[in-house]
Amino acid sequence: MVVPLAVSTSFARRTVTARHYTLVRVRTDDGYEGLGFCYAGSLGGAVVTHAVRDLVAPIVLGQDSHRVKGIWEDVYQQLLLHARAGSVMRAVSAVDIALWDLNARRAGLPLWRYLGAVASETVPAYASGGYYVEGKSAADLAAEMESYVSLGFRAVKLKIGRAAPQEDEDRVSHVRAAVGPDVLVMLDANNAWRDLPDALHALRRLEKYDPYWIEEPFGPDDIENHARLARATGLTVVTGELEAGRWQNTRLFTSGAAAVLQTDAAVCGGITEYQRIASTADSFGIAMAPHWFQDLHVHLVGSTPNARFVEFFPDDEVFNFSRLLDTRLGVSSNGELRLPSGLGLGFAFSESTVDMYARDDWR
Repeated sequence: MVVPLAVSTSFARRTVTARHYTLVRVRTDDGYEGLGFCYAGSLGGAVVTHAVRDLVAPIVLGQDSHRVKGIWEDVYQQLLLHARAGSVMRAVSAVDIALWDLNARRAGLPLWRYLGAVASETVPAYASGGYYVEGKSAADLAAEMESYVSLGFRAVKLKIGRAAPQEDEDRVSHVRAAVGPDVLVMLDANNAWRDLPDALHALRRLEKYDPYWIEEPFGPDDIENHARLARATGLTVVTGELEAGRWQNTRLFTSGAAAVLQTDAAVCGGITEYQRIASTADSFGIAMAPHWFQDLHVHLVGSTPNARFVEFFPDDEVFNFSRLLDTRLGVSSNGELRLPSGLGLGFAFSESTVDMYARDDWR
């Protein structure tokens, strides 16, 4: 599935013109169905799709869906040479999500209730955007962030790290002036820097604007520099959106590299592994703020005691996965997301839209 962006959009070290998704549907003999999905990136969606069909599906077919955690163990052990991270773990994640969705639908419950709710009606969210687009000025960026505040959001996020430090300072200063002193402003660097001196040089210009956090300042494997930055600055360092498996995430906790963890259930190994990671994070006093896929993570934030925020994209210009869905999340007047009332994930795929973007027959 390849869904083009209307406008070429950039962040620190990459430019995106289209997004590749893999969709999964699982069915039972008695007629129940569950949906899963993952983001494959701006290329290579066929790799994930083949991993679902050729590696994961043969292990899962014929099993009892209620044995979802046991299925995860079977898949992980049998695919140990392939599925510890990357595209194959994204395939594992998509299938695991579909199994949980199936079981919640069969139980007649929204997924957040089936998982064990901690919220009752709404969950906190921040409005995510602020990408680099050709011709977009600092004033335009500020107007974008101000529009999110006008919707009720009390926290917003923008990209940094692609522009020179002085230009990024201009962008952040415009945003802070537009949203006022009481709105949380998150900064997302998307792996912008290779070393600590460059990161500190850029970030020290921004500290005066009271950023709530700095996200992914370094590459995801550079855990030690995340920890060094956390020790060298008063800024809250967050990361984890590209990590898979509880073991690698534990390195983030023990090193002090992440004060908030952004685990993505469509990356880390599905809902099964997300729950393990979140529980471990809680024992370290670390909050969860899952990355991307708001229509999935609203359920996980609603059922995770140490979850802080859902990342929410108010439109489908960048987060264009929402174009594939027949139901959109509701936003309350105070900028929180309404927990879905529908069964399971609470949405279905729009078949006509899927047919428009599909690269092969997934039914």
